[in-house]
Amino acid sequence: MTEMGAARRDRRATIKDVAALAGVSPSAVTIALHDRPGVSAATKERILKAARDLGWRPNLAAAALSGHAVHTVGLAIARPARLLGLEPFYMEFISGIESVLGKRGCSLLLRVIEADEEIEVHREWWQGGRVNGSILVDLKVDDPRIPALAEIGLPAVAVGHPSLAGPFTCVWTDDDAAIREAVRYLAALGHRRIGRVSGLAELGHSVIRTAAFQEVVSELGIEGQTEVADFSAGQGSRAVRRLLLEPRRPTAIIFDNDLMAVAALNVVDEFGLSVPADLSLLAWDDSQLCQLTRPALSAMSHDIHAFGAEVTNALFDVMNGVEHESHATQPPSLVPRRSTAPPRA
Repeated sequence: MTEMGAARRDRRATIKDVAALAGVSPSAVTIALHDRPGVSAATKERILKAARDLGWRPNLAAAALSGHAVHTVGLAIARPARLLGLEPFYMEFISGIESVLGKRGCSLLLRVIEADEEIEVHREWWQGGRVNGSILVDLKVDDPRIPALAEIGLPAVAVGHPSLAGPFTCVWTDDDAAIREAVRYLAALGHRRIGRVSGLAELGHSVIRTAAFQEVVSELGIEGQTEVADFSAGQGSRAVRRLLLEPRRPTAIIFDNDLMAVAALNVVDEFGLSVPADLSLLAWDDSQLCQLTRPALSAMSHDIHAFGAEVTNALFDVMNGVEHESHATQPPSLVPRRSTAPPRA
């Protein structure tokens, strides 16, 4: 590859880039990509090679030139596929995305991937003309995706706090305020030993929730302990067992998602305890799972479907060059049900 071609791989190629690399005019590129008469076979081959070298797929470029531009939003999720199918949050979030895309006649390009694949996946989508923009989820502290995808000019909205999103427009939930409300509620019921089962420790929202949890229990002068899991029922159950085997076991536990909270009900039964007489449980997200269990689970509730729609509307502003300020969405609010009560005397 020429030095010119290598340099242009750092951003999305244009018709002018293809023309310059092939040593022809932009109109000749248009003729070649539409397979029209007017350029020699050798020139056409040189143009197509230049398009390939720049990461521009000729068929997609030709569609754009003819007025049939791709109208697709990309979403890559680095979670195990089996777990993703059980996770209520992402099912609701994707339904919110689709509610906007359907009205606009657009499509969602979804990939379940390994974490180290995501930069290349988005790069391939954007430089190959397969998406008009992407939604970035599960942000981490110092996330390597942020500078890499900003450098190639990918239009994107990040789902996460501004401290994690770099130059990207972002939409987020106030995890700090929500975790403080949850702890203060349990403390008001009389709980003085509160456990928490978190999601993956490297995720930015896990870091924010953990810091807020530690600060608020310290402010209230009560005990708090966080056990790390991965949002799955299996690891969530193991984290609950670790908490219940502590010499001073908690009288209440907060969970970072609904699935782990539901799984905890079986663990509580294993220990011969009952909810909420011996242990209060407080879930996060408030999917239908919380209302179908017995007892019904108290939860920090937010409208995930609306959240997905809000993120997608923000992305369309970004893709259309309309200024869209980063903002917090409606914060989670406490919904008390029968899984929380004052501790035994």
